Amino acid sequence: MTEAVVYSADRGVESFDDPAAARDAPGTTWARAHSDEAMAEVADAFDIHALAVEDVQNNVRPKTEEFGGYTFVLVKAAELTAGDTPFDEEVREDPVGVFIGGDWVVTLSPTRVPAVDRVWDAVGRGDERLLQRGPDFTAYRVIDVIVAGYFDLLDRVETTIEIIEEEVLESTDIDTLERINGVRRDLLSFRKVAWPAREAVGLLARGDPEQVDPATEKYYRDVYDDLVGAVDLTETYRDLTTGARDIYLNTVSQSTNEVMKTLTVVATIFLPLTFIAGVYGMNFADSPYNMPELAWRFGYPAAMVGMALVAVLMLAYFYRMDYL
Repeated sequence: MTEAVVYSADRGVESFDDPAAARDAPGTTWARAHSDEAMAEVADAFDIHALAVEDVQNNVRPKTEEFGGYTFVLVKAAELTAGDTPFDEEVREDPVGVFIGGDWVVTLSPTRVPAVDRVWDAVGRGDERLLQRGPDFTAYRVIDVIVAGYFDLLDRVETTIEIIEEEVLESTDIDTLERINGVRRDLLSFRKVAWPAREAVGLLARGDPEQVDPATEKYYRDVYDDLVGAVDLTETYRDLTTGARDIYLNTVSQSTNEVMKTLTVVATIFLPLTFIAGVYGMNFADSPYNMPELAWRFGYPAAMVGMALVAVLMLAYFYRMDYL
């Protein structure tokens, strides 16, 4: 479905079903589409290059490109959603193509994006800031709302990291390691969204495209600063998850060492007992070389008491040496 509005400070907001008619109407035109058929209709009405539309449909990396008469900016909305992977959540990317013309702006996306809907609704309500400014400011608002959603995602990641940091100090459950790997995977996916988006918005912040008014550059610089902060937070959180994983592996290694130490103590205790039992087990019959204790009435109890005494003395020694 194709949607189009034409708005200005003096005329207000008017809706159109035909994107070509909306483009010819006086004022700032905004058209958007969410399906392949609607994208093709809008692209034809605003003379948008087919390769730019394919970039939106194929979900390529964020970028900014200049064409004759308009500037194409591809950004991605990102949110954490339940996925089909073994991890609890994964980053879902929704590409949004923003085309900035002289008196028009077009947004194309394979699905409806809540961030775009928010700005669209603001235009419908007659937001004075949007009505009084040109299409470059409308494009800024769309990109700004998308980038603001990045910090919601990072806040959820931060909460998960805090929980993991508490778990690694108390448990060596394999689920903890899976959660650590899941967060690292999410951060890597998000970095692939935020890093190129920073480069794309940087071109707009410098005012390279002629469609960006000098008065609007400062707004794009603000978005650029937000993206720099988002990338920095991503790197910080990756370091935190790396530290949490190292703590987890060290805890597992320490736990294994404790088990091995206990087993070593047990084996060491049984070693002399096995020796004693082995020696007294060589009771050859009718031999002058038999041990005299074999014919002693209390030989067996004495051997058992001796082995118990050896075990107790060794336990006391290991305890004193802090092996237990």
